[in-house]
Amino acid sequence: MLQPKNDIRNIAIIAHVDHGKTTLVDGMLRQANVFRQNQQVTERILDSNDLERERGITILAKNTGIVYNGITINLVDTPGHADFGGEVERVVNMVDGVLLLVDAVEGPMPQTRFVLRQALQRGLKVILVVNKIDRPMSRPDYAVNATFDLFIDLEASEDQADFPVVYTKALEGKAGFTPDTLADDLSPLFQTIIDRLPAPMVDEEGPTQLLVTTLEYSTYVGKIAVGRLSSGTIRAGQTVAHITAEGELRQSKATNVYLFRDLQRVPHDIVHAGNIVAVAGIADVGIGDTIADFDDPRPLPPITVEEPTVRMTFRINDSPFAGREGQYVTSRQIRERLNLELESNVALRVAETDKSNEFVVSGRGELHLAIFIETMRREGYEFAVSRPEVIFKDSPNGLMEPIEHIFLEVHSDYYGSVSEMLGRRKGQAINIRYGDDGTVYAEYLVPTRGTLGFRQPFLTATRGTGIFHTLFHGYEEYRGDLNTQPLGSMVALESGTVTAYALTNLQQRGAFFVVPGDEVYAGQIVGEHIREDELVINVCKTKHLTNHRATPTGITEGLTPPRLLSLDDAIEYLGDDDLLEVTPHSLRLRKRDLRHDMRARMAKRAKFAVGE
Repeated sequence: MLQPKNDIRNIAIIAHVDHGKTTLVDGMLRQANVFRQNQQVTERILDSNDLERERGITILAKNTGIVYNGITINLVDTPGHADFGGEVERVVNMVDGVLLLVDAVEGPMPQTRFVLRQALQRGLKVILVVNKIDRPMSRPDYAVNATFDLFIDLEASEDQADFPVVYTKALEGKAGFTPDTLADDLSPLFQTIIDRLPAPMVDEEGPTQLLVTTLEYSTYVGKIAVGRLSSGTIRAGQTVAHITAEGELRQSKATNVYLFRDLQRVPHDIVHAGNIVAVAGIADVGIGDTIADFDDPRPLPPITVEEPTVRMTFRINDSPFAGREGQYVTSRQIRERLNLELESNVALRVAETDKSNEFVVSGRGELHLAIFIETMRREGYEFAVSRPEVIFKDSPNGLMEPIEHIFLEVHSDYYGSVSEMLGRRKGQAINIRYGDDGTVYAEYLVPTRGTLGFRQPFLTATRGTGIFHTLFHGYEEYRGDLNTQPLGSMVALESGTVTAYALTNLQQRGAFFVVPGDEVYAGQIVGEHIREDELVINVCKTKHLTNHRATPTGITEGLTPPRLLSLDDAIEYLGDDDLLEVTPHSLRLRKRDLRHDMRARMAKRAKFAVGE
């Protein structure tokens, strides 16, 4: 029989990017005496991934446990970006309530909508935490009212819409029930969690049931399955039924069981229902599997996530510089790494192609795939990727394509050009609001195709001041061809070393991606042409010897600064016949076919095919 486990609260912290989730968790951990008074602790404690610290976002959901006044509070820190929604969709299965963190200046933002929708659809109770109330232009009343409107818009139940509100200064570790009366600590928040969020409903006397929500790995015990134990108990050394997401039943043994306490996995002989538990010993366990009583195996419904909308081709690097920098370069090594990612990244899909050295990798968006690419290169992998493309679907009504809900913030001076840009990308305006400070707040429905490669032109059009966010809207009928008018590329004619002399004579042709001294190869993309066509150039040309000696420094100083591409920039730049060479130390854009004569011949055939 189901009964509340009153000494436990399982909660997730959800919010838009950069609203202070991880900072608040840091404060809660400190005030729960997780650390020694003299212990040096880094900020963003749970963001242990290097990419998370560099980008300032949470990518992987992580959990820890603290004890406050005898109550165990299991905390899960979740990503705020929609491209990592698979993480959010998984972890909400483990919790009974959420802390919804909202910035007191910005109020609820687009990705607040995404994560809140996930929580409300699962019937979870919510505590609204209005953070950063000490910032200039703070609007706590607006934040509360706008959040309430969002609850109504998302069809929250009456009980869910009656949410408690706590105001915080997360950086200072202070909380209160009004913006003007904050305690010296976070005790009002802790007490609200205990009083207003429900305890887990469990059957302590029932058979063992645990839905695997997250996977971790230890060099000592191998794979570790993490999830909430919803029924019964689980012991170290217990023989269990491992039921896969596909329904296959296997006998296994839980060699070790752990609880999360103070940023650590603490081993226990026995763990009771209601807790978030880690189980080691099940070698082939996967996310969505059930660990159950061997004598009474009862599977739990597997985890479902939204399908990917964007895909890229991953292949071996076959450029002239292949194998110089990477440790893992073969198709077998790349295949093994892709399959390993599937074990923990539930929003990712990998498919074989008719070529043994190519794989189609599908994800939730450009950022989702870019983070994975960056992770692989940091692990020592060397490979090449193609341009992102959207995933279409067939229906009785014809071809369907994914649509993004874009939220824009631009100054009125730039809105005209942005609107025109989105019009060419088949965007439809659904809401436009003008702020008192000249800011235009606009919402558009745009085909996902139209969002690929949109960031750089958008920043250029708004002089770097514009902000936009996207959320997946759904599939709709195909909207026709887009008119994005991309510029052409400047492609290296020969292999060699880039010279300042060559760039000086060519810089009026476009913007370069290389600098003097860089080594390039024939077919490598070295810059962006000012026209739409491809331009083959010699960036390795040297000046003929004369009696006049020019100063190399002077030549270099006269060059226009290059446009050095980040991984996100490079992926966004890719054309249909381009590849991005990815190594641990380099990013190189190249043509799929490095031979200029073959590319020219194919271009000529393509023109004849369309009747030009």
